[in-house]
Amino acid sequence: MAPTVEVRSGVELPATRTDIELHTADGLTLVGELAVPVDKPPVATLVTLHPLPTAGGFMDSHVLRKAANRLPALADLAVLRFNTRGTSSPRGRSGGAFDEGTDERLDLDSAMRFVTEHQLPHPWLVGWSFGTELALKYGLEHNIDGAILLSPPLHRATEAELAAWATNSVPLVALIPEFDDFLRPEEARERFSVVPDIDLVEIAGGKHLWVGETQVKRVLNEIVAHVNPAAAPLPETYELE
Repeated sequence: MAPTVEVRSGVELPATRTDIELHTADGLTLVGELAVPVDKPPVATLVTLHPLPTAGGFMDSHVLRKAANRLPALADLAVLRFNTRGTSSPRGRSGGAFDEGTDERLDLDSAMRFVTEHQLPHPWLVGWSFGTELALKYGLEHNIDGAILLSPPLHRATEAELAAWATNSVPLVALIPEFDDFLRPEEARERFSVVPDIDLVEIAGGKHLWVGETQVKRVLNEIVAHVNPAAAPLPETYELE
């Protein structure tokens, strides 16, 4: 009988994991990882954008790492993670220096070029905190199926950049923690009012860093519900083959 594991905390479920390099138009090499389902093609792709590197954000920030650890097996998703310019993690350091979200535009370009070259299907951007700014500012320059924002602070995205999401058919989803450090639900409803069709999900008890397994599971379930609804809700256990 195959062993069954509880899906929680640091569990890493089966996936094919490959260290990758992305190459930007200004000559930098960015380090990352692609995780895909074992022995089957992914049904969609998460292109993840990590929190602020000057505040400790990187490709291994816990929600993104747990997405890569679980979602290829549980939801048939490919998960692409990478360090933006100047960011270090156990995977290594990406070239260049942090540019406050400006030249990081080229980092997203390189990730989306990788998606195209490797024929990864149905890409969704999943940004967390600083990563949401990159998704909002530059996501519409690419052929994406949608974007999911985790704890958007709205520090860098302009009103015009937000409003641009109202004039196209690309789905935009924002998960707003009740106790966020930067943008709480009431203000989020006001700030995002320029995007009438946004799916604004208010997370009771949530905090900016999504600490704790309950919050992580809520975030991952929301992602899967939008990207591959057939796999939602995610199971609490997994049977190893």
